[in-house]
Amino acid sequence: MPAKQRHKTRYPGVYWIEGKGANGKTERIYYIMYRKEGKLVEEKAGRQFQDDMTPARAARLRAQRMEGKDLSNKARRELERKRKEAEKNRWTITRLWETYKTDRGIKGLKIDEYRFNRYLRPAFGDKEPRDLVALDIDRLRISLLKKQGLKPASVYNVLELLRRIINYGVKKRLCEGANFVIEMPKVDNEKTEDLTPDQLQKLLKAIEEDPHPYAGKIMLMALYTGMRRGELFRLKWEDVDFERGFIHIRNSKGGVDQAVPLNDAAREVLESIVRTDSPWVFPGRNGEQRTDIHHQVNRIKEKAGLPKDFRPLHGLRHVYASMLASSGKVDMYTLQRLLTHKSPQMTQRYAHLRDEALKRAADIAGQLVHQVREKGKKAEVIEFSKGQANE
Repeated sequence: MPAKQRHKTRYPGVYWIEGKGANGKTERIYYIMYRKEGKLVEEKAGRQFQDDMTPARAARLRAQRMEGKDLSNKARRELERKRKEAEKNRWTITRLWETYKTDRGIKGLKIDEYRFNRYLRPAFGDKEPRDLVALDIDRLRISLLKKQGLKPASVYNVLELLRRIINYGVKKRLCEGANFVIEMPKVDNEKTEDLTPDQLQKLLKAIEEDPHPYAGKIMLMALYTGMRRGELFRLKWEDVDFERGFIHIRNSKGGVDQAVPLNDAAREVLESIVRTDSPWVFPGRNGEQRTDIHHQVNRIKEKAGLPKDFRPLHGLRHVYASMLASSGKVDMYTLQRLLTHKSPQMTQRYAHLRDEALKRAADIAGQLVHQVREKGKKAEVIEFSKGQANE
């Protein structure tokens, strides 16, 4: 292909050739020539219409590059290449999160995804962990608490997610960690929900009257077994051992598969469910794994007139544990096993209920001894009265 004709301008080192623009029309393409460190440099300055380039502007650009005030096209491309290479090697919080969630298969991914996109990405998404300073975390914490009105527990969950992401990056040797400890807000997570006998009776009635095929049954399973919401959603028919009387919990919160007894009440609930082709006991749409039942269980809660802050599923897990602890018939180790708690400290919130049951039992023992003693005193009075009568 023959070289295009060069047209000189009145500015030294500036010329143009004729070319086609984006719209197909003919336009001038300006070039500049100059020497840099003894070498002849020839490069495009810009297009007449697309870049609004003129001979005068091309001349100014030539002067700047000769004086070193502007980079040549080649130097600019090299700088951009290095920038992209450096960007490729940067493990930002966002990049760590994308890798972390894929690699780990996180439980509760939906809520963590929301927390990251809503709170962490805008604040720290483009930063590397080593770029963070303690003041950044303080500002985020204050913003979440005061400006956005989050509760301390919610702020804790956001910061805990950030800490998990950074720890993952450090563990995998993808990045350096933050050079300070992320301070978590103090959270009172010892809340133990309970229902009075009257409230429980109203709830059972509302469950019985609710038309949803699974909402009430899920609530009953939480009440009869203490299983967590996610464990119920992940429960498959193959995990229910009707013959041996056990429910196998896969991927439990403690990280180890667990098994809890299938009591008669829970068995009755499971046997009442009409099975479908779905492998899940409580399937969602199209027989897939269920991910939510918030509206349905809250409808039942409201119909039963339960307190607004009572959590329909997690609250019933607490009711299950509270009933067992207050019965005085279940020791704390057994309760820990039934609740599939990883450590005994998590079960200690119910210890006071067991203590109260023990006190009641001790009081009964005292009353029995007192009755025996009183009966003995009455017998002595009768014997004494008989003796006086014989005299």
